[in-house]
Amino acid sequence: MHNFEKLIFWQKSIVLAKNIYLICQNISADEKFGLISQMKRSVVSIPSNIAEGSGRNNNKEFNHFLAIALGSAFELQTQLILAKDLELIKDDLASEILADLLEIQKMIYSFKQKLNS
Repeated sequence: MHNFEKLIFWQKSIVLAKNIYLICQNISADEKFGLISQMKRSVVSIPSNIAEGSGRNNNKEFNHFLAIALGSAFELQTQLILAKDLELIKDDLASEILADLLEIQKMIYSFKQKLNS
């Protein structure tokens, strides 16, 4: 069992989730049940799956939940690109968030590799 709260990529994904929630407050209410809802679900899924996997019985199960978290991170990446392209989020803010997300993706992938070896 791993202590997820000590994992830097979990910590960073919590910060990312807070930032996405703040950003979504500034997006038009027209998107409340569309893109906003999807972005919030995706971003919450990242730290949630990291936490759930950390409490599983073995590294194989943890790796499975990390794969789900990574999938959610790529889903969020797509949604952020779309929000930027639709001009729902300013380019500079989207670039900053996407850079943070890329760092988290790399960290999760690296940790997955470590668990596999």
